Amino acid sequence: MTAEIEKILYHDITDKIIHAFYAVYNTLGYGFLEKVYERAMCIELKRMDLIAEAQKNIKVNYTGYEVGDYFADIIVNNKVIVELKAAESICEEHEAQLINYLKATNLEVGLLLNFGKKPEFKRKIFMNQNKNPRVSA
Repeated sequence: MTAEIEKILYHDITDKIIHAFYAVYNTLGYGFLEKVYERAMCIELKRMDLIAEAQKNIKVNYTGYEVGDYFADIIVNNKVIVELKAAESICEEHEAQLINYLKATNLEVGLLLNFGKKPEFKRKIFMNQNKNPRVSA
């Protein structure tokens, strides 16, 4: 895919997620645990007619062996992984975590949303053609 296509991949969904993020942030502010924001985000996303699955179990395989699993904060419309943070700011480790989640699934788009003192978000894409075929969910 070209850079332009990657840029707009699921843009309609990610725009709604970001809108929901700011609606939740503007209502709750910062200082709550991630679980509070997760629940509020699911309510807001469902109001926007999106399918929001919280704490969805994702299996991680390595060379055909299941080596673990993780629970995605929110999966939206089976297309976008949403990773929530309530940290001072987004750091490299948070971004790496989201990229690894994308690598471990067939999903290609992820949003990292931080409910810190100042609201922040990052959009990440990891295309399926770049994924190791032995790593799947």
